[in-house]
Amino acid sequence: MAHRPSLSILSLVLGLAPTTVALAAPVGAGQPEQLHFADDGVIPNSRLPVLLYRQVPLEGTDCAAALERLFADNAWPPQWRYGVYSYHHYHPNAHEVLGVARGRATLRLGGEQGQDVEVTAGDVVVLPAGTGHRNLQSSANFLVVGAYPPDQQDFITQRADPAAHARSVGLIAGVPLPASDPVTGRKGALPALWR
Repeated sequence: MAHRPSLSILSLVLGLAPTTVALAAPVGAGQPEQLHFADDGVIPNSRLPVLLYRQVPLEGTDCAAALERLFADNAWPPQWRYGVYSYHHYHPNAHEVLGVARGRATLRLGGEQGQDVEVTAGDVVVLPAGTGHRNLQSSANFLVVGAYPPDQQDFITQRADPAAHARSVGLIAGVPLPASDPVTGRKGALPALWR
């Protein structure tokens, strides 16, 4: 393995002060974390990444209402307030956004072999069609606002079932990409990351 020069040596060689060298842009400023999950033969998942926004700034004290306004303003009409089912499921004909309005939870994304993700009030998870998700555990006050793009209001909730896999893959392939990001709008991260 080749030895990499330290940042201070590299800065001196390039004639830069150490504070002017940026190694990587942090996640933030409207940029979500991206999570990728492969098809496991039961849960199709998606070639598109799950987008995870942490601590979205919301106006007012009613977080559920603020999330509903945010999603509606960005062309993802809110559909329900509830929790997340405790069994693996996915939506083969719709993309979904989950906005955590209260409490905290551990969600497993991507199916049985997926990834456990801790979410708290103010976090938003954008799930491409076919992405498995379930609630492993949550606080008693856990509340989520769910929304979908305008042309995907008649969504199917599919439990993990190998017999439904092939049909689901066909449905997922026909789901159109949304025109906007539910958190950051038309010029937000989703349109670029889901191309």
